[in-house]
Amino acid sequence: MEDIYNGMPASQLLGAAWRKSARSNPNGACVEMAVLGRETVAVRNSRFPSGPAILCSRADMLAFIGGIKEGEFDHVLS
Repeated sequence: MEDIYNGMPASQLLGAAWRKSARSNPNGACVEMAVLGRETVAVRNSRFPSGPAILCSRADMLAFIGGIKEGEFDHVLS
């Protein structure tokens, strides 16, 4: 995958194996993730599979998921 950049069309991430949580909404309003290489994770909206992909480092994604597990973002849903 050459020239990978933040906000690129997810459909251009050839070979990306997109996955969503088993807890996802059954009507297709989900967040999907794909591992790109050893250090990059891509995120996209399942409702727009060819739309933009957000790219994060593995370290940033681990920190974000850790924050979710610890309740740091619960205020967003209050």
